[in-house]
Amino acid sequence: MSVKQQYSACTSILIGKKATIDGSIIIGRNEDAKTSWPKNYTIHPREDFTTNQVFKSNDNNFTMPLPKHRAKYSATPEWTTKFGLFEEDGFNEYGVGMSATESTYTNDLILGFDPLVEDGIGEEAMITVVLPYVETARQGVQRLGSIIEKYGTCESNGILFSDHEEAWYMETGGGHNWVAVKVPDDSYAVVSNQISIQEIDFSDNNNYMWSHNIRDFVNENHLNPSLDGTFNFRNIFGTDSLLDEHYNYPRVWYGIKMFSPSKEFTPTSKDMPFFNKPDKKLSIIDAQKFLSSHYQGTDFDPIGEGSEKDKHRFRPVSLAKTQESHILQTRPDLPIGLSEIQWIAMGVAAQSSYIPFYSGAIDTPDEYKNSTAQYQPDQAYWIYKLVGVLVDPHYLELGGKLSEAQTELNIKFQNNIKKTDMIAKDLSGSELTGYLTKVNLKNSKIGIQTFKKLTSDLITNSTDFSLLNYKQETNL
Repeated sequence: MSVKQQYSACTSILIGKKATIDGSIIIGRNEDAKTSWPKNYTIHPREDFTTNQVFKSNDNNFTMPLPKHRAKYSATPEWTTKFGLFEEDGFNEYGVGMSATESTYTNDLILGFDPLVEDGIGEEAMITVVLPYVETARQGVQRLGSIIEKYGTCESNGILFSDHEEAWYMETGGGHNWVAVKVPDDSYAVVSNQISIQEIDFSDNNNYMWSHNIRDFVNENHLNPSLDGTFNFRNIFGTDSLLDEHYNYPRVWYGIKMFSPSKEFTPTSKDMPFFNKPDKKLSIIDAQKFLSSHYQGTDFDPIGEGSEKDKHRFRPVSLAKTQESHILQTRPDLPIGLSEIQWIAMGVAAQSSYIPFYSGAIDTPDEYKNSTAQYQPDQAYWIYKLVGVLVDPHYLELGGKLSEAQTELNIKFQNNIKKTDMIAKDLSGSELTGYLTKVNLKNSKIGIQTFKKLTSDLITNSTDFSLLNYKQETNL
């Protein structure tokens, strides 16, 4: 039987190393689920267990054995484990980055032949059972693929992987099928809650991977609608509905509009290619701007000047339901630990700031630990979330102050990274990990202090917006 999918609705970006200004490989995603659902940031140390390990999900009854050796890895789990871990993203000690998941939909025809598996692996488990046990991005795809084929999956998802050489994007379809494609070095991809991978070249296993029986499954059940026999995963397994036109296509369109303005598409274009070459090389700031975007410069911006109908016509990239936004940047010509930066923006990306965390650190700031469901002024999630709450009612009057703070932090962090790299390149072992841990704590403190000061300014300036205000004649 097919189970109803309960998942977050995210937006992802992947950029190849020849498409970036500094040769970085970049993968990133907005984790969108609820307007108030705090996240933590944690680092799990390497561990060798003496007994066999077993993973058991709190989300469903998915259970599987795990290796005795677990590599060090970072993650952004939820404030509670009651509904599952949802560790979502991180780097491991081998420099592998993973983000899971981009929620997608499989069409009803496919689900009729390969239903979702109620107790199969889902989003909440994927980081935990994959990232600590792989040494390359390709191995990450293979491990997760083998789990899906053996245990099934309870959802349709897209999963992002990266390492020092390449980035991969993987999609599941139905309960047991999947494909993956290597991101071309000179291209980028934007993904928005729909199956996006297109033609699969089964003669090219350097750039494509797939579940073992996927071709037989499609052929034997007569599931390929192509007139020429082309195996297009999006067309075979995906959807093309009114929901896609208003919810999914516009986000892809805006990403292409930002990075490849020479290409002409409309917000509801259905023929946009999955991979595109940018008109100019992209930076980490460009990736941040996309994940923070809400159709700025168009009539569809919810806080813009379009009509009320246009402002709410399409689902934006950055929205109130974002729990956290992350970008995993792997920089060239640097050792593992120093090369990888996990940029984390707690809360709504458009109203927050991306804080850089080197993967070589061994601890995370106290403000990123033990978050609670209710507001607490000393927790990172709530510190950044509060600014959005204060700006929302008066974006015209207060939005400029937020932008100034974000710009200030962007400049500071780029300078800090440059200085850190100069010092850290001559360090190794415990000296390196200790130094990077201190740097991460310092950068976190800068972000928090800046946003606390911003909060003070916003509250002070908001006092004049009261509906009980009254403009008194000066001569009375």
